Amino acid sequence: MNRVILFNKPFGVLSQFTDKGTEGTVRPTLSGFIDEPGFYPAGRLDKDSEGLLVLTDNGALQARIAHPKYKRPKTYLVQVEGTPDAKALDALCKGVVLKDGRTAPAEITQIDPPLMLWDRDPPVRFRKSVPDAWLQITIREGRNRQVRRMTAHVGLPTLRLIRSQIGDWQLNDLRPGAWRWSSETGA
Repeated sequence: MNRVILFNKPFGVLSQFTDKGTEGTVRPTLSGFIDEPGFYPAGRLDKDSEGLLVLTDNGALQARIAHPKYKRPKTYLVQVEGTPDAKALDALCKGVVLKDGRTAPAEITQIDPPLMLWDRDPPVRFRKSVPDAWLQITIREGRNRQVRRMTAHVGLPTLRLIRSQIGDWQLNDLRPGAWRWSSETGA
């Protein structure tokens, strides 16, 4: 039986159980939220991103979730600075050329602000003179800070990034810092 934990990673938390950062700096890690021995994250979210992180104690399952060759879809709710136009959205859908190569096509939808949204600490910067918008972006690869680099490439810097789904696993109403067991395979 695959044991799986679904965790809503808060902003500023590292996607690892220990911090090997600079001496004297203490950054929050998964160990401040999850006390289940033998579990490891399947994939990562950078410290500036929030949302769904899947953890398992099964190495083979961890590889199937995280490794790009399995092309498991990952869906993000992304607040961007600016107003997306058809050209920018089309470029994201087709794939953009980043320093490490062209991204695979993505599924992009402009959405209303998510209803399940929680306050973030610190809050996202707000400027009256600069509009913002929300996108739902699904990718099937997982390069370092990929979604942020993609939106920046088309002139829409990411203000907030929340992963809402990996495969069939969904964040749903899981609050930041909370976790739950999942018996699903997350296909």
